[in-house]
Amino acid sequence: MLLSLCAALAVFAGVDWRGVLIAWLLLVVVTVVRQPAFLPTEPVPDEQAKEADADPLPLIGATLEAVDMPVFVIGADLTVLHQNRAAEKAFGALFVGAHLSARLRSPGILDMVRETVATGQPNQIEHSERLPSERVFILRVAPVALEDVTPGSDSLYVLAFRDVSELRRIERMRSDFVANASHELRTPLASLRGFIETLQGPARSDPLAHERFLGIMFDQATRMSRLVDDLLSLSRLELKAHIAPDQTVDLKPLIGHVRDTLLPLAEELGVEIRTHLPDAKVEVLGDRDELVQVFENLIENACKYGQEGKVVDVFVRSEPSQPVEVSVVDCGPGIPAEHVPRLTERFYRVSVADSRSKKGTGLGLAIVKHILTRHRARLIVKSEVGKGTAFTVRF
Repeated sequence: MLLSLCAALAVFAGVDWRGVLIAWLLLVVVTVVRQPAFLPTEPVPDEQAKEADADPLPLIGATLEAVDMPVFVIGADLTVLHQNRAAEKAFGALFVGAHLSARLRSPGILDMVRETVATGQPNQIEHSERLPSERVFILRVAPVALEDVTPGSDSLYVLAFRDVSELRRIERMRSDFVANASHELRTPLASLRGFIETLQGPARSDPLAHERFLGIMFDQATRMSRLVDDLLSLSRLELKAHIAPDQTVDLKPLIGHVRDTLLPLAEELGVEIRTHLPDAKVEVLGDRDELVQVFENLIENACKYGQEGKVVDVFVRSEPSQPVEVSVVDCGPGIPAEHVPRLTERFYRVSVADSRSKKGTGLGLAIVKHILTRHRARLIVKSEVGKGTAFTVRF
């Protein structure tokens, strides 16, 4: 209608109708721009978005993925709602909704968590895991502080594991070192003190006594040095007992190297070391230096304590679908059956006098045991009195 009216006025007034059309179009544009934009009276709520914003679990879970210690998020009924990658690696995967006791069966842990659920107060205890290797954790459970949520069915709790295995291992090694070293060093230190007092007093002017006592003092000092070296070796092994070696070692040249190293000792004792090796390579996963230490200990012990038999045989066996075995066999007096289970204990000796006369520290087989534990190998001992002893390492 507005357009018709403008056209009629243009014709009546003698004005060009095209100019009137342009003016009309400008009028329409100005009118539309000045009108307010359409706004709905009420915004349409997005219920799903609200629910997503109200659930804090995805945000908590995403945050815990950046934490390098094992962490579980659990509900008030002790069901697992989330576990981070560190927890999955340490304890295995648990499906969402599984009860915490499906993995942690310790009554102390479950009671601690229940107490926190009931009181809303954080708690912590110390917990030890024995398998696959010994580990010690400080467990702490605490409620997640959420707005407008009181302790109850909707509460969330975080259970965190702090690994203190290394600290406990160091503490135990320190106490063991002090106890064992003080016990074993007492005798040589007393001998040294006695000889020094004798040299300073009655034997001050006796050259023959000087020579004899100084030789004994040197042997005692050497014994203490070996003892300290073995204790330090044990300490180093315990620090990495849970880390399995991943290098490949060929046992044939390794056994040959050990035999060549011990030939002077064997000749001195009148013992022949005979090796029985297969033609093909015999490869195992291991640390070469540590395996050398194992077989040096075993073959040296066979030479020293089985020297009456005059022969030490070393067998290397590698059969298809069978574990690799290395056996060190002597023809000595053998070991009574009641002593065999305790041979790998620290400072345990079948005969204290015999061990010390052969310059043993009582730590050799303990070192062997720790090395083989790290290599996931076994030490099997078979002995019969009067017929000799066989030490077998099974990989």
